[in-house]
Amino acid sequence: MLKTGIALLFGLLLFAGSTANAQEYNNLDAATEYILADIKVTGKISYNEQTVVNFTGLEKGQTIHVPGEEISAAIKKLWRLGLFSDVNFYQNKIEGDSIYLELYLNELPKLSDVKIKGVRKGKIEGLIKDTDLNKGKIVNENLITNTKNYIENKYRKDGFYNTKVAINVIPDSTNTVKMVVNIDRGKKVRVSDIEFNGNTQLSDGKLRSAMKNTKRKSRFPLNPLRIFKPSKFIGDKYKEDLVSVIDKYKEKGYRDARVTSDTVVYNPKKNTVTITINVEEGRKYYFGEIKYLGNTVYNNHQLNQILGIKKGEVYNGVMLQKRIADPTKPDGEDLTNLYQNNGYLFSNINAVEVRTYNDTIDFEIRIVEGPIAYFNKVNVVGNDKTNDHVIYRELRTRPGQKWNKEDVIGTIRELGALGFFDPETIRPDVQNPDPATGTVDIEWSVTEKGSSQIELQGGYGGGGFIGTLGLSFNNFSIRNIFNKEAYNPLPMGDGQKLSLRAQGSTYFQTYSLSFTEPWFGGKKPIQLFGSLSHSKQFLYNFTSRDVDRSRSFTISSVSLGMAKRLSEPDYYMRLSHSLTFQYYSLSNYNTGLFTFGNGISRNLAYTVELSRDNRGRNPIYPTYGSLFSASFRTTFPYSLVNGIDYAALKNEAQYKLRNTTGVQMDGTNGYIDNGDYYIDNGNGTKTGVGDNYEQASLDEAKYDQKRFNWLEYWKFKFKADAYTRLAGSQGHELVLRALGEFGYMGAYNSDRGLVPFERFYLGGDGMANYALDGREVIQLRGYPNQSLSPIDDEGIQIGATIYNKFTLELRYPITLKSQASIYALTFLEAGASYDGFKNYNPFALKRSAGFGLRVFMPAFGLLGIDFGHGFDPLPGQQTKNGWETHFIIGQQF
Repeated sequence: MLKTGIALLFGLLLFAGSTANAQEYNNLDAATEYILADIKVTGKISYNEQTVVNFTGLEKGQTIHVPGEEISAAIKKLWRLGLFSDVNFYQNKIEGDSIYLELYLNELPKLSDVKIKGVRKGKIEGLIKDTDLNKGKIVNENLITNTKNYIENKYRKDGFYNTKVAINVIPDSTNTVKMVVNIDRGKKVRVSDIEFNGNTQLSDGKLRSAMKNTKRKSRFPLNPLRIFKPSKFIGDKYKEDLVSVIDKYKEKGYRDARVTSDTVVYNPKKNTVTITINVEEGRKYYFGEIKYLGNTVYNNHQLNQILGIKKGEVYNGVMLQKRIADPTKPDGEDLTNLYQNNGYLFSNINAVEVRTYNDTIDFEIRIVEGPIAYFNKVNVVGNDKTNDHVIYRELRTRPGQKWNKEDVIGTIRELGALGFFDPETIRPDVQNPDPATGTVDIEWSVTEKGSSQIELQGGYGGGGFIGTLGLSFNNFSIRNIFNKEAYNPLPMGDGQKLSLRAQGSTYFQTYSLSFTEPWFGGKKPIQLFGSLSHSKQFLYNFTSRDVDRSRSFTISSVSLGMAKRLSEPDYYMRLSHSLTFQYYSLSNYNTGLFTFGNGISRNLAYTVELSRDNRGRNPIYPTYGSLFSASFRTTFPYSLVNGIDYAALKNEAQYKLRNTTGVQMDGTNGYIDNGDYYIDNGNGTKTGVGDNYEQASLDEAKYDQKRFNWLEYWKFKFKADAYTRLAGSQGHELVLRALGEFGYMGAYNSDRGLVPFERFYLGGDGMANYALDGREVIQLRGYPNQSLSPIDDEGIQIGATIYNKFTLELRYPITLKSQASIYALTFLEAGASYDGFKNYNPFALKRSAGFGLRVFMPAFGLLGIDFGHGFDPLPGQQTKNGWETHFIIGQQF
């Protein structure tokens, strides 16, 4: 049957996309009343026919008018859904007073796939999420237009003024389409110049320096001070900087300063903008009387000590606000934190100007203290692997305890320091604060991240191939080690640490095992730790690359320690004790490393360390806080109780040497020259006594074997490591690290002398690898590994007994996501080491500078590369060292 195509008679085509005008509509017949007999749904549609009819509001048997409001309303409802490109009603037939209608719908296509081109892969997922371009999304002109505008505006806000977006829609299959989004960001707009008008009290330079995010192009293209602050123009950041300009005036006393107008002129040819800012400075003000109202917990004197502002000082509105509440320092010393750290969660403090006369402003600090708040419910969510008790024992916010903001911030740091959670996502959600009952709930939200690490590496070094396999399980559960159901793939969740490591080559093997229980006994933060290790090295000829397995050096060691978190003077203090025993065994191992090739040495040492660590919040990328540590390591002073006269023992060994030649000579005048022994006659001549090198070595070895049977020494070390946030918001902070180290090794008996073990070796990447003599390797980039240690007369390194080192490091994060944390750095370093205190000069330092990159991945630990330039020569050389490349594996510093 042919459709009459009334379509629909009565102006309905106005809603179906018809071009019928008002005159045509007026020519239509008057409305006729019908009974709706049936509606048939046709066209391209995937929805249920009855569902569509029900949605229109039209029902069989209903009286409708043609033309009339009933059908008009139905068309409007269908259009508002945004699901159709065509909506039409047609008359199929009329029987008496009954009408049969056909509803023709053309459904819009759905999105089957989307591709975004022109941006990095890491940005694509975020753009798809932001624009809601999900599979199954209805594709219409509105979606295309909104997507295009959103992306262009997004990049323009980031300084890409010339961003162009082209969206292509490609038919895919039955009523589905693919979308291709092409993004051309162009180049970022640069700031060519920033000019100020109306400023007489503050120079243009000072006002420009106040604009932290908007900088004009440097006149020096390679200016190192502008590495992290290029001259990009970003609209939102520019608005923030206008506020910073006014804050700069407020810091200098100009309370009424304001920006009267500003212009940003874009130059399309150069892709730059010129900024002109007009300011009105006003007069300079001073602080007058400052009174406190409402304070009962603290007296005026106590509040004044925190506020630190006196009558007659230049008005500083920024400082005043920070002394009341500093948003940039959650744990800062201000009035709000003074109350918040003592339970007054509901306190409110405001500074109000009560009088202005001439150039003086009087203030009232109005304080509403409110009731003391106590924690009520404390919950933790998000820990899918870590057991609840591991988290709850670290919380300082416990039910029934008084509210303390410092404890909340401390808990964020403690949870981040565990290493099991993404520190950037740890959030305390303060819920249900109720001043009437004086209670508050808090919910800690954490996000698990991989805590176990694998170290698998191989390389060529030291004359042969070296392979390493290391496994570190940082959230281990030893109590479930026999529970088969707990293996996924290993028993995890109790916060213990188990590490295994093996390293070897054709001529050496090293094996180690360590275990740490952070809460020994489960009730107090007492850490128990222990380790076992065994190393064996065979004599290796680096020229012929032959291994002599009949000549070996073996080290076996065991250590056990305990550390306790202290409550005084604050929660960040820690005291640790450890006892270490090392057993050195040499079998025909004559290499020059030791004076004897056969024999044993024992090292039983006790170490005590006091440290304070409040670095936060991310242990991989600290942005504030510091670490201070002082340690003392000592062996038992055997020489004070064993009755041996080491001076006489040495002379006895020298006389044995003389007696072997049959010549009695004064030990002070005897010496060796090219392996032959001579007597100094005192008149410039010498008398030879024969070649007794082997016999001499044997006697000296016996002497050293007795000296070093039990090692005797003491060591003191101090370290200060501080972090300061210079600029940027969370996740984008520019951080300055300042580090200083000092170490000194001494002897209890000067006649016995210092041992050749346990010395300091300065220089390089700071990685010890397979050192055999217990040496401590100190990092100083820009020089070869361990190259800045003292040398003897023959040019052989003997290790240092005293050293100092200083570092300044500027860090900036690229990403701090849980999957991978990456940051760039530049550094300045200086340090030196000496063989004794008499040669110590803290100012004669080896200097270096450079840059590098760090990548932390939960499965592999910290990886990095540094390029350092040494400005000074190595010991025994005359020219500066120059550039060195350092690879960092599994080491954090």
